[in-house]
Amino acid sequence: MAVSLLALAAQISALGAEVAVLRNGRSISFVRKEQVGDNIRLYTSGGYVDIPTEQIESFEVEETPPTPPQAPLAEQPQQPSAQQPQQIVPQVAAIIPVNQQAASNNKVDLDQVVREASQRRQLDPDFVNSVIKAESNFKTRAVSSKGAQGLMQLMPGTAAHLGVNNPFDPKANVDAGTTYLSQLLDLYHDDPVLALAAYNAGPQRVEQYHGVPPYRETHAYIARIVRDFNAKKSAERAAQTQVAGKKNVPGKTTQKAAATRAQAKKKAQQVATAKPQSTNGTN
Repeated sequence: MAVSLLALAAQISALGAEVAVLRNGRSISFVRKEQVGDNIRLYTSGGYVDIPTEQIESFEVEETPPTPPQAPLAEQPQQPSAQQPQQIVPQVAAIIPVNQQAASNNKVDLDQVVREASQRRQLDPDFVNSVIKAESNFKTRAVSSKGAQGLMQLMPGTAAHLGVNNPFDPKANVDAGTTYLSQLLDLYHDDPVLALAAYNAGPQRVEQYHGVPPYRETHAYIARIVRDFNAKKSAERAAQTQVAGKKNVPGKTTQKAAATRAQAKKKAQQVATAKPQSTNGTN
């Protein structure tokens, strides 16, 4: 399915902005900071977010990576001018959770929600679970510093485009997130690394850099998901070998799920060891 209209309107941070690098590999751009109790309050262009001091690895100066020369294309996407209002398009941001977890998740069976959504989109549920873990750590009411919401961290534009009225509804959120993830896999011919890069940094950045953008956040994000996904599959195979009298035969998967797993293994080391050229991605 073509998803050329799903290019993200990523924002480029101003030169000289500061970045808080977190111990989990994520980073947050901010204009100023202050100590508030045991937290560091980071003021961004859209408000502020409180991060526990012990979760912050360091503060660095952010630099916008240079834009590489654009290869001639038959159809170049038209860039919006400064005078024209920018169209709202789907966008997914990486999670920097704010302490807004609901007291109850209404007893929703998240495993079942993921299984059903994955089956509808022909995705491996382990792959979807690895994405959710990296995005929200399975917190249904997680909210990022950039406004992304829910399990798979949908931006408001994404949620509206995909018909999600309540982004904190686990079923609606995961269904929309897997729909978008499936579209990205179709766009990049079942290449999970490029699909994850686009999910985190935006298809525009993948096209701009002709591959994974040189952002530390994006590289760490992909490596985290690849490691978690491969660990799940290794544990699954180990469990199969312990079943007496049964051959170690992988469970049935769809063609897309098999391609996702195979390519994730192939590119895991390359992505995990790649040296990023920038301190932060732009979602």
